Amino acid sequence: MAEIILVRHGETEWNVKEVFRGRIDIELSETGRKQAELLAEYLSNTKVEAIYSSPLKRALQTAEVIARYHRLNVEIVPALIDFDFGRWQGLSRREVKDKYKELYTEWLENPHQIRIPDGEGLDEVRKRALGVVESILAKHEGTAILVSHRVVNKVLICALLGLDDSHFWNIKQDTGGITIFAYENNRFILTKHNDTSFLASLQKTPLSDF
Repeated sequence: MAEIILVRHGETEWNVKEVFRGRIDIELSETGRKQAELLAEYLSNTKVEAIYSSPLKRALQTAEVIARYHRLNVEIVPALIDFDFGRWQGLSRREVKDKYKELYTEWLENPHQIRIPDGEGLDEVRKRALGVVESILAKHEGTAILVSHRVVNKVLICALLGLDDSHFWNIKQDTGGITIFAYENNRFILTKHNDTSFLASLQKTPLSDF
């Protein structure tokens, strides 16, 4: 039986300020670094075969902390990179709501039907993320950790549950959160979702789904 652990990177300042990140290479904040350390400690007793990460710093920094506990190298996977928010990248939620009012409303109501200007659609995220999972299952029979981003993980969770991308807003994964799937008899089985129990010592209220 194989196991996939989906990790969302630790917090950044743009998560707190609700600024669209996408492909902009934002580093972890001080809180994000603490989250990564607590997450790594939590997973330290898990037998891990491999750790894969998005190339962006916020994910890679999180992955590297986890990897130290397992004496593994992080394998950077370009296909795990964050959603391309195109012209929205670097803008706050308020700026996007004001400048792209109709499109932003559609993003909230029918996220699977839109393409961000100069960006991508959720269908493209699904295709590349599933390709990563298929490749990992072909190489590993144990546990592999994938460190990525909110949109990528939400789309991938939907896909592994057999849900289409219209269910995007039915899934939430907080910064530093983990979701675990077992793969057995050609079926993905959700065994844990959005676990952030190990972050309790930070006494921090979870951010909105942004």
